[in-house]
Amino acid sequence: MAGSIYGTLFRVSTWGESHGKGIGVVIDGCPAGLSLDEEDIQRYLDRRKPGQSRFTTARQEGDQVEILSGVFEGKTTGTPIALEVRNTDQRSHDYSNIMDVYRPGHADFTFDQKYGFRDYRGGGRSSGRETIGRVAAGAVAAKLLERLGVRVFAYTSAIGPVSIDRSRMEISKMWENRLYMPDDIAAKEAESYLEDMMARRDSCGGVVECVIEGLPAGVGESVFDKLDAALAKAMMSIGAVKGVEIGDGFEAAVSTGSQNNDSFCIDSAGHPAKRTNHSGGVLGGMSDSSPVVIRAAFKPTPSIAQPQSTVDRSGKEREIEIHGRHDPIIVPRAVVVAEAMAALTAADLLLMSMTSRLDRMEEFFERMRRK
Repeated sequence: MAGSIYGTLFRVSTWGESHGKGIGVVIDGCPAGLSLDEEDIQRYLDRRKPGQSRFTTARQEGDQVEILSGVFEGKTTGTPIALEVRNTDQRSHDYSNIMDVYRPGHADFTFDQKYGFRDYRGGGRSSGRETIGRVAAGAVAAKLLERLGVRVFAYTSAIGPVSIDRSRMEISKMWENRLYMPDDIAAKEAESYLEDMMARRDSCGGVVECVIEGLPAGVGESVFDKLDAALAKAMMSIGAVKGVEIGDGFEAAVSTGSQNNDSFCIDSAGHPAKRTNHSGGVLGGMSDSSPVVIRAAFKPTPSIAQPQSTVDRSGKEREIEIHGRHDPIIVPRAVVVAEAMAALTAADLLLMSMTSRLDRMEEFFERMRRK
């Protein structure tokens, strides 16, 4: 299948199906000498694994990662890093009633039209479990970025109609609730809203906000490979994402030039800086040294326990009720997925930027000669 590879220099290829033997990823292009062990990756996977609260699927998966290659004596070797997570709690019989039926909101119909065949057990490659490979690779990218002074973090900014109040926002608060909202009052309101959705056998969507701090100015390209374009592609590649904003996003469309422009000044260190950050840290497709701010809108979970109208492969109209174990909301487990995709994008474009200027290349190779 095409479309399972992402990146140019820091390149990842995910593999596996929801109800197959396992899920994994191969990372090519990670520099040698990065300290890395399974615990570095496991911390990220633990944030997306199922069964963490009553607002996530009851599927009980440990999601234990194993490093198969590319690491020796605790450091990356510069060769491909292969990571695997075994599936242990599949219940494929939960999907036997929909093997010939197209579930509303899912990829069943489009997979069937493209290939003439589909893996109906949990959605196969279109399942949310595909994101395990992204998160595992993102953990490696994040550790590389950390060595380079770049930090990536994400949180839930909205669930259904409930949004965080930025005057109350404290990033540390996100670790105090299972919704990963940095506003404890909004988190309680969102939990009440989710309880109501569950009582109605319905689902809802929300928004994940992601921030990249410490990215130097000039990362990204000026035309097709713009930083914001790459981030938009990265976020839109996540199965449930239906919209992406950078900085003020759609609010910029109702603003004016005098309001939306970020005025420049000289900061305390004597460097050019912006007084505001309406641009979301990106100008002309390149980072401007301000925090890069991305928001991704996630649709409601399509698997709901209500009767829905659909059709089957033979062309007959049917009614369907989805059984099995499903999230009433995708957003809390998707926070780390968005964070991982932002880290992968930043790492790749940062490596690509190393050859942008001849003077910096000359400086690098001169240091190599001196060794």
